[in-house]
Amino acid sequence: MSGPVKPPRRFVARPRGVEAWVSAGEGERTTSPSRSANTARLTIDVTPELRKRLKLAALQRGLTLADLVRAMLAEAFPAEDQERAP
Repeated sequence: MSGPVKPPRRFVARPRGVEAWVSAGEGERTTSPSRSANTARLTIDVTPELRKRLKLAALQRGLTLADLVRAMLAEAFPAEDQERAP
């Protein structure tokens, strides 16, 4: 007993006006100035307690969580370490 076959769902409907759709993406960028075009995403798992402490530390310093973690990583792994590596 199978029911009627449903057509597959689509993720996004096609835009009605291609020109309007393309120009809609030309607004102000909201990315952080510390991010450049040459970035890579890094995903780590932390406990909820550590995440809370990191967010609080970032807030107290007036930074975003991402900027705080970038600064911590840059301090822990300075660029001159790469030059000394064999």
